[in-house]
Amino acid sequence: MITIYSVSALILAYLCGSIPTAVWIGLAFFGIDVREYGSGNAGATNTFRVLGKKAGIPVMFLDILKGWTATNLAYFIGVSTTGGYNSIAYTNYALALGIAAVMGHLFPIFAGFRGGKGIATLLGMILAIQLQAALLCVVVFIVVLLITRYVSLSSIIAGFTYTIGVTFIFHSNKSVVIYGMCMFLLILITHQKNIERLLKGTESKVNFFKKKIA
Repeated sequence: MITIYSVSALILAYLCGSIPTAVWIGLAFFGIDVREYGSGNAGATNTFRVLGKKAGIPVMFLDILKGWTATNLAYFIGVSTTGGYNSIAYTNYALALGIAAVMGHLFPIFAGFRGGKGIATLLGMILAIQLQAALLCVVVFIVVLLITRYVSLSSIIAGFTYTIGVTFIFHSNKSVVIYGMCMFLLILITHQKNIERLLKGTESKVNFFKKKIA
């Protein structure tokens, strides 16, 4: 049932996702808007690329926290309206909140609707929804990144791993499976240019420990 509390939570989740951590940290501590450099995205990867690990690590963890916190709003206000923590309605509600946060990251109201690609926020969301599948994705992401040094390729393969995991390994409910498929499609859409560069062999490899801009 749609209530003022559930609608308010969706708005709050979107606003939480809209916090432009990469932009604010870059401007506050380095005097740099990361969207004007590198890939132009306001996300953790571009922050690592432009400002180095001192900025990239906090941005990454805060972006993950955004997705996790927004999704877990269901824990605080969703039980009374969804029939309990283990109900399908509760899971659907948590998914909706997480998606709102991801949309906030992609199109942040606090940063002129110019956001990042949402990978870290997506990770925070799936950590709250399906912990085992999320941890599997993290392992796959790290392994692919160490082998290839392509963040984009690592993100794409990790997203595909999540879909396979919730469908065939962890046997999640239909809502989570459908979400996994949609999430993978979203990753493909937001990484379209990266895919083109990967196919051409022109995609940049990332060195997380080298600061590019003083």
